[in-house]
Amino acid sequence: MKIELIVFDFDGTIADTCRTIVATMQSAMCIMELPVADISTCKSTIGLPLKSCFAQIYPHLDDETLDRCAATYRDIFNKNKELIPPSLFPNVKSTLHTLHDLGITLSIASSRSYGSLVELIDALGISSYISYVVGADNVINAKPAPDPVLKTLQALNLKAENTIVVGDMPVDIMMGSNAHTLTCGVTYGNSSRQQLAAAKADYIIDDISQLLKLISKY
Repeated sequence: MKIELIVFDFDGTIADTCRTIVATMQSAMCIMELPVADISTCKSTIGLPLKSCFAQIYPHLDDETLDRCAATYRDIFNKNKELIPPSLFPNVKSTLHTLHDLGITLSIASSRSYGSLVELIDALGISSYISYVVGADNVINAKPAPDPVLKTLQALNLKAENTIVVGDMPVDIMMGSNAHTLTCGVTYGNSSRQQLAAAKADYIIDDISQLLKLISKY
């Protein structure tokens, strides 16, 4: 078996967006006059579609209010991304460069909206390495459903058995497993090694550069 495609999550895997996301969530909660959740609670929702993040924290809210929470978040995030700019995690750019040179196709599947995703990928200077991007608004069923991976495989005409999904959250691992790919959790994002192991990740790494050694096995 040969790895021909790596599907990366974005937030917490490629880019360190935690401070930006948490600050934005808490500001949105204030504006919506909701009890402000702590940092740990906010972090636990990263990786879910935006509306689902608020639904998880406030399960009593109706659909219309959740929509307003999401819209408020988006407005604030557009300002906060300048005030608290996301950054690449250590060794991300060099690892993407090496993987790209090895001829491995690289893609991103995120619960972030497609427009926001493309904008951030461009701003971080990695768009030349990424062949395909799937945002939450590009699929009917978001993570942990396999849809983002299946859409990617179909678009690139590649097979699940030659693919590995890399992410920092259990939903990323579950998405890959549901699509019958290999999975790799990263511990430097928003989940612990124990949480990734509980999600049954095939591999768990502490630095994205360790992907190079992992890929060399195939």
